[in-house]
Amino acid sequence: MRLNKFIADSGYCSRRKADALIEEGRVLINNRGAKLGDQVNNTDSVIIDDTPIINEGKEDIYIAFHKPAGVICSFDPKLHNTLADWVDVGERIFHVGRLDVASSGLLLLTNNGAIAEAITHPRGEHEKEYVVTLDKKFTRSFIDQMRDGVVILGSKTKPARVKKLSDKKFSIVLTEGRNRQIRRMCEKLGYEVKKLRRTRVINVELGSLGEGNWRELTKKERRGLLEAVK
Repeated sequence: MRLNKFIADSGYCSRRKADALIEEGRVLINNRGAKLGDQVNNTDSVIIDDTPIINEGKEDIYIAFHKPAGVICSFDPKLHNTLADWVDVGERIFHVGRLDVASSGLLLLTNNGAIAEAITHPRGEHEKEYVVTLDKKFTRSFIDQMRDGVVILGSKTKPARVKKLSDKKFSIVLTEGRNRQIRRMCEKLGYEVKKLRRTRVINVELGSLGEGNWRELTKKERRGLLEAVK
C-alpha cells in the first residue's frame, strides 16, 4: 500500500496532507526517512512526529453534531469553546468542513481523514442546505439573485436552490463552500444575516438533534454518504 494511503486510512490526515508531511521530512518508515511513493504494510513501523501510525483494525467513526453558535470548529487545545469541549469519542477525529463561529447546525465529524477530504473537496459539488434569517424583509429580486449567483471574492457563486420560508427567512442549497459564502452573498445584496443554521450535508439531516448534542450516523446514512463520495 502506498504510504500516503496508509496514513490516510489510519485517520491521521488526508492523502494530500500526508504527502506534505512526507516532503517535510516528518515521516519515518522503520526509522528511516520516508519518500513520496514509498510502499508499506501493516508490519512496517510508520511514525509521524514521534506518533506511531496504526490503521489495522481501525473502525471508522461518523458523527452528526449540532454545533451551537459560538463554538469554534477546531480541536486546538489552546483555544476555548471548541469542538473538543463538546464531542469526545476517545480518539482523534476531524470536522468535515466547518461552520463559522456565529453559525450553528449540522457538522459531520469522522476519524477517516480521506473521507473528510472527499466530502469537502470542490470537485464533489456535494449539497449542503441552510436556513437563513435576515435583518429585514427581502424582495423577489433578492431570491432570484441568490439563485443565479452573486459575485464575491472575485468571482460569481454557482447557481443555488433557494426557497422563501417567510418574509425574512429562506432556505438555500449550495454545492460549493467558499469562506462565509452565504453571509458575503447577502451582504453584497444589502442584507445582514442574523441567524444561519445548516440543516443537511449530502444525505445526512440535522432533524430533531438538539443543539449541542451529537449522535453516530445510522447505517443507512453511512452507506449514502460513502456512496456519494466514491
